[in-house]
Amino acid sequence: MENLPNHKGKIRVYVADKTEDNSVVTYFRESEKFALVGVSPSGDEVVKDVPLLKPDFLVSEVMLSGIDGFVVLEKLKQEMGEKMPKVIFVTNLSHSGFVTKAMDEGASYFMVKPVAPEVLEERIFDLMQNQSSVLSMKNSKQLDEKISNIFISIGIPAHIKGYQFLREAVKLAVEKPEIIGSITKQLYPTIAERFETSSSKVERGMRHAIEVAWNRGKIENINSLFGLKIYNSNEKPTNGELIALIADKMIMEG
Repeated sequence: MENLPNHKGKIRVYVADKTEDNSVVTYFRESEKFALVGVSPSGDEVVKDVPLLKPDFLVSEVMLSGIDGFVVLEKLKQEMGEKMPKVIFVTNLSHSGFVTKAMDEGASYFMVKPVAPEVLEERIFDLMQNQSSVLSMKNSKQLDEKISNIFISIGIPAHIKGYQFLREAVKLAVEKPEIIGSITKQLYPTIAERFETSSSKVERGMRHAIEVAWNRGKIENINSLFGLKIYNSNEKPTNGELIALIADKMIMEG
């Protein structure tokens, strides 16, 4: 293992390939954007190094000494699971069967040598951007599900417009908590624009949804959700109060 210094804040890369005359190794070693955390031509050594060094990306040749790159990938998946680095194969092997196998095994990219280091850098940044988008979509879906579960439990029916308005309002309040202090000037108009309607219809739709929930008599559900006796059957929250209450719960739960 060539154990190289780490640089905080940089993208951590491990190269599984020979070091001599390797332009990719030289490029990452000298780059201000990357930290080259290790280099080895040995597949067995890569399997030992990567879980310890925790690179963000493993740039690997298929043909390594000892076990090959495909076996390395399989062993790392078994040991690291979701903590696996993104794997990019950069190899002299150009047969389509190798490309298919690499993708089937979970590699993020397959590139045939010679590869300009600048092009490899672009692929890395592409993968990082795609990963960020996927995580954002996943988090948004999880938030939708949590909000929907709360609405159902307190009796807000999903088929009415106010349900959709309230859900968007809670999501906005999670993203920008300060918007609760400007419901009329910012929150209602923002939702109205998204649903191509008016602010007054958004406000009325939310109020109607809350009234429906309270008329269904599920007031105890919201109290149990928050572990406090917040409301009783003779009172119901304003739009802003309910939005802030649920948004705060979502923020506290991460």
